[in-house]
Amino acid sequence: MTKILVLVPFALDAAEIANRQAQTREISLRPDVTFHFRPVKAGPTSFTSPHDWMLLDIALFEAGLSAEADGFDAVVIDTVSDSGADALRSALDIPVLAPGRASLIFSLTLGRRFGVMAQWEPALARYEKVLDEWGLRSRCAGVEHFDTPPDFANLITGKEDTILPKMEAACRRLIERGADVICLGSTTMHQAHGHLSSVLEVPVVNPGPLSYKLIQTMLSLGLSQSRTAYPKPLVPKTAMVHAMLDAASTVDDD
Repeated sequence: MTKILVLVPFALDAAEIANRQAQTREISLRPDVTFHFRPVKAGPTSFTSPHDWMLLDIALFEAGLSAEADGFDAVVIDTVSDSGADALRSALDIPVLAPGRASLIFSLTLGRRFGVMAQWEPALARYEKVLDEWGLRSRCAGVEHFDTPPDFANLITGKEDTILPKMEAACRRLIERGADVICLGSTTMHQAHGHLSSVLEVPVVNPGPLSYKLIQTMLSLGLSQSRTAYPKPLVPKTAMVHAMLDAASTVDDD
């Protein structure tokens, strides 16, 4: 049996984690592969600023550091920000996949220019950052948001009648700007994929389920991250990182 660890970017409870796990039921997966969802111990309440991005990098890095020792065959990051992925690729020999860069690059196998749908205006800075970092700005028709604060625990459950029309409108603005593929800008949007795919005339890339398919393909092909791109640390600080997050988990500064 192949075990894949999915790292959840917030300290959620079991019921809230179940909303994330529902992504695995949206596609056909190999019966010999199991996905195990693990939340971070502590971290930011959102990720709309460099302050938040740094905290989320550390939180997800710590959550995945023991994956190889725990018997997992691969790690998937459950956020399009790809937080912590590069550090984990350096620390682990098992493959580490994150859905942000993967979904944008994959979209270019379906069309010439992608559009990214963001949650709300404060999230736009993060997408601007990654488009420059990943060298994909020339392939991006634009980023639009649907003006709704994210609910990282409940996602869009119970709010479909209000949110789905706003999401569709944002996608249509992207199509008008030249997008021939739409990328959902968060794994928290996965529940909207079926509706948007049925009403839009262009493909809609759902980053979470796509990452589950891609990690299975990487394992089947025997591929993992390049050691040239992600060299091993000379002196790993695993105990220090775990101690930092153990201490952070006892602090309530909301």
